[in-house]
Amino acid sequence: MGPTSRTRQDRVVVGSRRPFGRPGGVLVGIGLIVVIAFVLVPFRARASTATDALALVVPVVVAAWVGGRIPALVTGATAAATLEVFFLPPYDTFKLDFLDDAVALAVFTAVALSVGTLVAMERDRRIAAEQHVEQINTLYAEQRDLKEQQQQLAAEKRALELVGDYRAALLRSVSHDLRTPLVTIRAVTSDLRAGAVYDDSVRDELLDLVGDEAERLDRLVANLLSLSRIEAGSLRPELQAVPLDELFTSRVRKLNRVLRHAHVQVDVPFTLPLAEADYTLLDQVITNLLDNAARHSPENGVIRVRARERAGLIEVAVTDQGPGIAPQDRDRVFEPFSRGEGSTSSGIGLAICRAIVEAHGGTICIGDTNGGGAQFVFTLPVHRA
Repeated sequence: MGPTSRTRQDRVVVGSRRPFGRPGGVLVGIGLIVVIAFVLVPFRARASTATDALALVVPVVVAAWVGGRIPALVTGATAAATLEVFFLPPYDTFKLDFLDDAVALAVFTAVALSVGTLVAMERDRRIAAEQHVEQINTLYAEQRDLKEQQQQLAAEKRALELVGDYRAALLRSVSHDLRTPLVTIRAVTSDLRAGAVYDDSVRDELLDLVGDEAERLDRLVANLLSLSRIEAGSLRPELQAVPLDELFTSRVRKLNRVLRHAHVQVDVPFTLPLAEADYTLLDQVITNLLDNAARHSPENGVIRVRARERAGLIEVAVTDQGPGIAPQDRDRVFEPFSRGEGSTSSGIGLAICRAIVEAHGGTICIGDTNGGGAQFVFTLPVHRA
């Protein structure tokens, strides 16, 4: 918008903000003159000319305020004519008999027009100032909206970048973690299919290896499916009463091949109440924690699984004797696809554990241990009959 059009727009806005506009200002001014003349004419013989003149200045000021400069000029001219006709002798005529009256009329006309002009200019400046303030507020609001839009676009960009990072990490995880057990299974089955001769112990060991890798694939696929449910927001635990001692014993027995190089100790008091949890999801949490402990435990290390009731909750701890986790990395390990130094895991097991535990209304963290190792501690609600 150019300067000319903006000036024209400002004039339109200023004119529209006057309460009555130019015609209304003229009517208001002349109306006040009529009222004042009607009131003062009966007393014109006893009142001074100065009093009448001051009274007739008031309509000029009012016309200037409500209508602007042109109504002020029209009202001023009308007020001067009214003063000459009705308040300067000889009355009711346009004839002046004395020089003093002519001078008074000229002074009144100059004063009335000057006052009206000044009031109108001040009114226009005030309206222009209000309009300028509104323009500044409008520009500020537009700038604020633009800034909010930029922030929203930046947030969407970060979200898209995060999705891209997750997708890339997922592809890396799948390509590596699925290929490794598949290569082992393919190698063993190829040898057996080719008719390679093995004694019974070696053959049983190879078959156990195939079983271990198949179970590893099954755990990885289960974690990937759970991750997709978590990302989609569809993870909803089906709560039931779960006896933790039976769950722990069952998991340790099913993971006997994974835990064959460690000693597992399960410590669950017989007075422990039942947990309010989803059995399948809780089974996945214990499986991931035991698998994580087995991968980081030394040969013949001890893995402890303990459960206690504390403050109306059930606290479960899984402790290993591995290298432990540095304090600065304890929050990061629960992020998807985050791997510790030297780790060969997919990087999603602990993230799934946190999501499942939090879906149950509990918390999970890494506690301190005596003598090294890592301790994962999470809480579950108690089943209320």
